[in-house]
Amino acid sequence: MAPLRVSVVASLLFLASCMIGPDYKKPDVAALVPTDWRWKVAVPQDTAPKGPWWTVFDDPTLDELETIAVSNNQNLRAAVARVDEARAFARLTRSQFFPELSLDPSFRRERTSGNPPTPIPFPVPAANLSTYSVPLDLSYEIDLWGRVRRSFESAQAQAQASVSDYENVLLTLTADVAVNYFLVRALDAEIATLRRTLRSRSESLRILRERFAAGVVFGSDVEQANTAFATAETDLADVLRQRAETLNALAVLCGTPASTFELDERATAASPVAVPADLPSALLERRPDIARAERNLAARNAQIGVARAAYFPSIHLTGQGGFLSNDAGNLFSSDSRVWSIGPRISIPLFTGGRTTAEVKRSEAAYQEALADYRQSVLVAFREVEDSLAQITLRNDQARAQTDALVSARHVVALAQVRYDAGTVNYLEVAEAERNALFQERRQVQLHGQRFAASVRLIKALGGSWDRRSLAAR
Repeated sequence: MAPLRVSVVASLLFLASCMIGPDYKKPDVAALVPTDWRWKVAVPQDTAPKGPWWTVFDDPTLDELETIAVSNNQNLRAAVARVDEARAFARLTRSQFFPELSLDPSFRRERTSGNPPTPIPFPVPAANLSTYSVPLDLSYEIDLWGRVRRSFESAQAQAQASVSDYENVLLTLTADVAVNYFLVRALDAEIATLRRTLRSRSESLRILRERFAAGVVFGSDVEQANTAFATAETDLADVLRQRAETLNALAVLCGTPASTFELDERATAASPVAVPADLPSALLERRPDIARAERNLAARNAQIGVARAAYFPSIHLTGQGGFLSNDAGNLFSSDSRVWSIGPRISIPLFTGGRTTAEVKRSEAAYQEALADYRQSVLVAFREVEDSLAQITLRNDQARAQTDALVSARHVVALAQVRYDAGTVNYLEVAEAERNALFQERRQVQLHGQRFAASVRLIKALGGSWDRRSLAAR
């Protein structure tokens, strides 16, 4: 009997080492990568510490807002809860590796009938019975084909994907805070420009009215100046509205009621960050959306093994042991001991195609996840290229805009000289001032857009960079 037992145990151990379904391999997407990017097989780094990347802008107010947002944002708190939920589900799946034990003590008092329906030809006296039971129940699935292991593998990958989702929410939140903050500062600069223009135009209007009263200028000149002043007032009101709406959005990101959230008006003293040349594609490994897509792919791969395991028999080992007696006094005596043990085998014979359909569904879900992963890589490169193009072209725009503003201001000075000399009417001066104001506002807006482009590049790369990390890659 001993050799037979050893053989049985060895066979069970061998079967328990079997794993149905394909082992996961990270997909290579080198064919999707631009030729001027250095690429290697994906190794997700989304959980690597990114640090407070926004400090590269050296703006204390931005630093404070980011800290508030990370502490109070409700979407981020929800993401943390989803991570806890996914990890709990993984632990729930892991529990299937172990047998289930339950202790179910019970007591029952009953009276039997003295006239029961029975074929026995003599009377059965009535009786009062007591039953004391202290059973210990055991149930365990022998994981012959790796169904439990594949389920746990899938749950682990899903938990890791939930962490990537959290990192994605965190990165999006901090980027949105920075973009909205720099938009507020650009609007502040625009407001300052418009208020300065209003003061200048108000003074010009006052002088023209005095000269009109003295009969020196025409009434049309006064009306032109009044129109220019009213137009600037309208523009100022519109920019103030945009600032209020942007502040409200920033308040929501910081988890603060909009009615109590305020920032002092001032232009930012920060400068857009300089972008190093030859950024390595390894930086994209920090992107949480790519890591999430890759982990979801691993989870779908494991589910194929779970589905295929349904083709094979499953074995459950069940047992019960404990004490049973009609008297509490001898409940735990040796004669009151009871036990039973035995395997239960379930062999799938006919499922109406359900198992095959589930396998095909799992395989299709894997192909869907693979396409999603590849799409995430393509989108990542597109977003980086878009951000790099925006930074480069916004810089070119800013240089050209500076030249345009200098020229526009020169035109205003020339028009004013010609008007004072009486060679042109005030319409030419008003038009030159209007164009100069447009060019100045455009310059301020471009400055804010350059900050937004820098933030979007950082987000597209999954975080900032430094020379040390670039050299290491």
